[in-house]
Amino acid sequence: MELLRKWLGHPEDIYNLLRFKMGGYRAVMPRMDTDSLGCGLRTCYRYLNQTSRSFAAVIQALDGELRHAVCIFYLVLRALDTVEDDMSIPLDVKVPMLHEFHSHLYQPDWKYTESKEKDRQVLEDFPTISMEFRNLSKVYQDVISDICHKMGVGMAEFLEKKVDSQHEWDKYCHYVAGLVGIGLSRLFSASELEDSIVGQDTDLANSMGLFLQKTNIIRDYLEDQMEGREFWPREVWSRYAKKLSDLAKPENIDVAVQCLNELITNALHHVPDVLTYLSRLKNQSVFNFCAIPQVMAIATLAACYNNQQVFRGVVKIRKGQAVTLMMDATNIQAVKAIMYQYVEEIYQKIPSTDPSSNKTQQVIASIRAMSLPGSPMASRHHYSPIYLSCAMLLAALSWQYLSTLSKATEEYVQAGDN
Repeated sequence: MELLRKWLGHPEDIYNLLRFKMGGYRAVMPRMDTDSLGCGLRTCYRYLNQTSRSFAAVIQALDGELRHAVCIFYLVLRALDTVEDDMSIPLDVKVPMLHEFHSHLYQPDWKYTESKEKDRQVLEDFPTISMEFRNLSKVYQDVISDICHKMGVGMAEFLEKKVDSQHEWDKYCHYVAGLVGIGLSRLFSASELEDSIVGQDTDLANSMGLFLQKTNIIRDYLEDQMEGREFWPREVWSRYAKKLSDLAKPENIDVAVQCLNELITNALHHVPDVLTYLSRLKNQSVFNFCAIPQVMAIATLAACYNNQQVFRGVVKIRKGQAVTLMMDATNIQAVKAIMYQYVEEIYQKIPSTDPSSNKTQQVIASIRAMSLPGSPMASRHHYSPIYLSCAMLLAALSWQYLSTLSKATEEYVQAGDN
């Protein structure tokens, strides 16, 4: 009954969970007809679903040929990432592989069969992926090959290098996420579903990726520590502890939270760029694809801000909250309202003694200036008491049924692959 009690405290979430389960999600993620696809493309979409059910849903909701281009783009980068993650590959082998990986897109028979990673099928059957890559229009091929090359070089650079300065933090996030944002933006423009400026303005596209990547790095502090990974910039955490792992010690919780708040403040500086980028999008499927991860990220940062739990366990947004965000974030005014809501939530939690409090207030002021219409919440859905009462009654009657939402949906709304 604990699940039910949580829902009853958030009636809008209950209503949207019901709407979502009863078919509302099709407005955001319409079903794709795979029967008309060739054998190779069907295989690629199967790999897409196996390696990332979360991204699979929104990729398959994209319009026209852009859908296939983004699917192949994702699988190529997943294959590249699998090489980087595979610790069984010696560095003297891995570094050249990362540098040269983009060239394998034009080699019909190239594959790698010695990986020990869970997603190794994208390397073992790379010939199917590369074949579908070569079936794409040249304008898409050029983008995917270029981004794959740049990302491989960047991954190789950071294999034996830790993230020290904030500049290097931005550089690392650029290689693993900013380049994805730039590549996607170029694909959007190449499809002609979006104006050329979307693909040309690489600074804004880079910020889209950095905001998501920094959110993941901040949220995943404890998980990364447990697996021996460190992505928080030394320039910041060294002001609060001798070792990054020291932040997880109970006696250091106060300074740990201060360090956390400083990094969240850093990430918030990307929000104005995110809003500018989203305001340029015209195609609904592209807008949904881009906006949903961004509103998930701001909600996650609001949940993490000044929260000791980041150093003790996992901080997640509620499933109903995530569904509400997915269903609301379908136009720029709604996204601005959502951003306003969560930066206000952060603002209310700023400790007066926090070393970053002034910087946090300043960046929130800049976000307010961009996201404050006549009424900040005017463009979000509001439900009358009778609808909310019905929603609570239905939830009380069917809470057990709703708790069994499909695994694919759960993985998506948790934004595990941001």
